[in-house]
Amino acid sequence: MSIHRAGDRYPGGDPDAGIETRHAFSFGPHYDPDNLRFGALVACNEERLAPGAGFDEHPHSHTEIVTWVAEGELTHRDSAGHATLVRPGDVQHLRSAGGVRHVERNDGAAPLVFVQMWLAPLEPGGDPSYTLVRGLADATPYAVPAAGAALHVRRPDAGERTAVPDGDFVYVHVVRGDVRLTGDGEAWELSAGDAARITDARGVRLTAATAAEVLVWEMARSTPAR
Repeated sequence: MSIHRAGDRYPGGDPDAGIETRHAFSFGPHYDPDNLRFGALVACNEERLAPGAGFDEHPHSHTEIVTWVAEGELTHRDSAGHATLVRPGDVQHLRSAGGVRHVERNDGAAPLVFVQMWLAPLEPGGDPSYTLVRGLADATPYAVPAAGAALHVRRPDAGERTAVPDGDFVYVHVVRGDVRLTGDGEAWELSAGDAARITDARGVRLTAATAAEVLVWEMARSTPAR
């Protein structure tokens, strides 16, 4: 298990335009050959958009893009004709496949905070698709079979314990609150913005020190870590 702190994320976005981004993986000018991906995951970006701010239409291809809104509402439009509002608790999944363009904006009056995660597909190409799951329950993982991955959401109350899925590669991202991970006789404390990368996860437990919200990716070894 390796722990990656919120303060070590690479800064990005355009603060003057109301866009603040913190990248967990090598991105743009922040090139690190030892931090290109973990399992299928190639990006885990914390995004903050001021009211009226956003990303104008831009392209993606050969990427599974999964978005989790923590605060506010995300306006999404894409070249396949989808136009939606994504709210806290919703999972948005854009399969860019052979190519798609989309717009992401904060058209609301309150700040928008979301986590966007990119996964490399097992096979390139195909047709773009769009899925929006309203109010994903903690007990219902969201599968991304094209990347050999599944997203689990954990929202424990203070003092509550929950199991972390066993898996070849497991990525734990703390959206809010404070948690402790335990395994193999060791313990690690994580706070909002921190992440853990676990290889061959077996018997790892998560205990909330405060009410928390945690995103956990379970990924198969068919996409090797780098």
